[in-house]
Amino acid sequence: MWQDARGRGAQIIVTDEQIVVPADAAGASAGEGRRAERADQAAAFDAMGARYQEVFPARSGQLACAGWLVEQLPAGARVLDVGCGAGEPTARQLVDGGLRVIGVDLSEGMLAQARAAVPEAEFHRLDVVDLATVGAEKHWGVPELGPAGAGALDGAAAFFSLLMLPRPEIAVALGRIRELLRPGGLLALGMVEAELDDTPLPFLDREIRVSGYPREELVGLVERSGFAVEAVDSHTYAPAGSALPPETQLYLRCRRTD
Repeated sequence: MWQDARGRGAQIIVTDEQIVVPADAAGASAGEGRRAERADQAAAFDAMGARYQEVFPARSGQLACAGWLVEQLPAGARVLDVGCGAGEPTARQLVDGGLRVIGVDLSEGMLAQARAAVPEAEFHRLDVVDLATVGAEKHWGVPELGPAGAGALDGAAAFFSLLMLPRPEIAVALGRIRELLRPGGLLALGMVEAELDDTPLPFLDREIRVSGYPREELVGLVERSGFAVEAVDSHTYAPAGSALPPETQLYLRCRRTD
């Protein structure tokens, strides 16, 4: 039983696809609706294709944060790229650094680009909210990223993938990434600093929903999720060839606590 904001018990059901919903028909519909929304988000990135890489060509902060994983982990260490997108720059950088990379994304279009760009890595279509749950195997056919994979990864990178979730689901996703990491495992996290929660915004002629946090709130959330935050870097980034305003990107270097 979970406690709601007024202290009353609220029963939940975990479905085979690991969508956490209230135990009633309306709740089940809400769970299906959330999965449909994520599918719509993935379709938006399918449609963007190579344009995403064109708008975000140079990512010095992301490269530096992923470089920390390469520096800290031994050759052959297993690293999960959460929301790997087209595979560049992160999956490519990690593979070139001698790490074994597993990339997951919900966009088939992005995964096709990633497999072409980084054939040395392993890529799977998978929803981040299903990591470390039975849904990883039953819905996506990736048992090694379900409960059986608990504690098996040495590191993870999640660059601007968790911001595609509502805030409550970001907290869930952080906890599930932690479950897959060994004690002391590393997480390189990238987010946009903003006071947003599942807010619709225009992006490359599409609409996507994004969430963000002020720096102190993000650090607090990550720490409550079972990580020690060892460093926070910020970069101002203006997407190339776009009318989008500059954004403040936050990069956190985190370590799973026991």
